[in-house]
Amino acid sequence: MNAFDRNINFDALFKFSQISRSTQQHLKNVYSSLAICMLMAAAGAYVHVVLRLFQSGYLKGGGLLSLLGSLALMAWLGMTPHSPDTEKKRLAILSGFAFLTGVGLGPTMDFVISINPSIILTAFLSTSVIFVCFTLSAMYAQRRSYLFLGGTLMSGLSLLFLLSLFNMFYGSALLFKAHLYIGLALMCAFVLFDTQLIIEKAEMGDKDYIWHCVDLFLDFVTIFRKLMIILAMNEKDKKKERK
Repeated sequence: MNAFDRNINFDALFKFSQISRSTQQHLKNVYSSLAICMLMAAAGAYVHVVLRLFQSGYLKGGGLLSLLGSLALMAWLGMTPHSPDTEKKRLAILSGFAFLTGVGLGPTMDFVISINPSIILTAFLSTSVIFVCFTLSAMYAQRRSYLFLGGTLMSGLSLLFLLSLFNMFYGSALLFKAHLYIGLALMCAFVLFDTQLIIEKAEMGDKDYIWHCVDLFLDFVTIFRKLMIILAMNEKDKKKERK
């Protein structure tokens, strides 16, 4: 029998038998909200990079304002209970949070554009591939198999915080790069952990898809930011070597 004559069953490929139908519908809502977040974040980044709205006159502190604004909206979203009556309001808050998060990416994107603008597209495509691969890995894996990572990931974040605090005084380029690569690995693992945690919460009756979307959105943005910086630094090093 010719191996090339075999048909691929794509329906079976995307069946998640270990996940209930209600949870699969919940995940559709989560990723639909995530798509909205991506669009709003892209709009926010466009406002900063292209229109320079937050870089003129007294709005030069827009980076700090966008950070404080996004934190305030995130807190407001967390304090607003999930219900059919508050769904539209919470989606509006989520959109505002994503928009300001995109604005907050502006300074990093300015740095990357000054080196090579194509890095932004490369970083976005790479982040998308990483995110999809780790998401599918979490969905196809045995339920709860990655939840054990929780304690390790929290310890890793604490280590990164101490490393960045130490490097504020030491100023080592090597430590800064180590922080970036370790942080990137941790965030990839967080995609596995957060995806399975969302599934378990949904199976237990927690259907707050808007708040669950926030976790995955922050994972995506953090991976994207770190990849942009890593690629930009590598490109900068290559340019120095050519001179």
